[in-house]
Amino acid sequence: MASEFGNHLRISIFGQSHGAAIGVVADGLPAGESVNMDELARFMARRRPGKDSFSTPRQEADMPAFLSGLQDNVTCGAPLCAVIENRDQHSADYTSLADTPRPGHADYTAWVKWGGKADMRGGGHFSGRLTAPLCVIGGIAKQILARRGVYVGAHLLSVEKESDVPFPSWPMSALFEDVAAKSFPVLDDACGQRMRGAILSAAQAGDSVGGVVECAAIGLPAGLGDPIFDGMESRLAAVLFGIPAMKGLEFGAGFESAKLRGSVNNDPFCIRNGRIETTRNRCGGILGGITNGMPLTLRAAFKPTPSIARPQQTVRLSRMVETELVVSGRHDPCIAHRAVPVVEAAVATVLLDILLEQD
Repeated sequence: MASEFGNHLRISIFGQSHGAAIGVVADGLPAGESVNMDELARFMARRRPGKDSFSTPRQEADMPAFLSGLQDNVTCGAPLCAVIENRDQHSADYTSLADTPRPGHADYTAWVKWGGKADMRGGGHFSGRLTAPLCVIGGIAKQILARRGVYVGAHLLSVEKESDVPFPSWPMSALFEDVAAKSFPVLDDACGQRMRGAILSAAQAGDSVGGVVECAAIGLPAGLGDPIFDGMESRLAAVLFGIPAMKGLEFGAGFESAKLRGSVNNDPFCIRNGRIETTRNRCGGILGGITNGMPLTLRAAFKPTPSIARPQQTVRLSRMVETELVVSGRHDPCIAHRAVPVVEAAVATVLLDILLEQD
């Protein structure tokens, strides 16, 4: 199914943006793993809407109700099912859009695929709202990984033309915690202030901006993954591209490596404290689809929010004529900063799945 992923740890995301609820089912979690609900709540709050002027004003608590899989906040081996109620839908905002697909959205492609029967209110099953249940399982995965010495963290690397400083070559878990505690997820607060200015400028113009999220995982052992089609990059990419609005992905030096010579791009091997490492990490911790023990690094690019308050050309499906559309309702002028914990959740869930395959 299109809404499922995972091999040992099977994840299924369900619901629609304006339906009664959204949720996740996770089958394959090991029994006996405690879940710190306060820590999970803090993680969920990082992507929650309605917190500031940089996000949609939609107000959702986004705290899951666990229907199965936990006993006294400890995994019990049964499939975990968590549900998040939708409480602040404004479905009337989308009544006029049923016949006029929004540019940049999945309205038209969903209309073609399902003959106009898809529920596209608020984006339906394509909505960024569906990243909330992904963050439920991702937040739990992060806790389980941490007990195994693996830590996942991310920050907002850029918005439009404004950039944060990148992660150092060997990021520490304390750095991840520092970013997670901030209201705006950047390493350098001065850079973050300029990013906020770019977002507000776009919002005031009835427009939107995109951004790039940089993510890293540390503590991974060498030897995880497989060659060719089931490699570490392939497994991560399949889930990361399920995040709405994500349009680009690179590992390590990524596209920059295409400009380098092999003598510069290659990561020389060395021995540190009795371990085989590399002197730099342009491969992003992955060689041949398999981890080499260095930090796993990636960057995910998010397009500008397609719902904007400026006139856009579209078509009227019922009459097959061109028309003009102005999207009303509540929308993020930039979704990249709220995508930071979502990228962490996707990466953590995939890594936990792969680690569990080794047990």
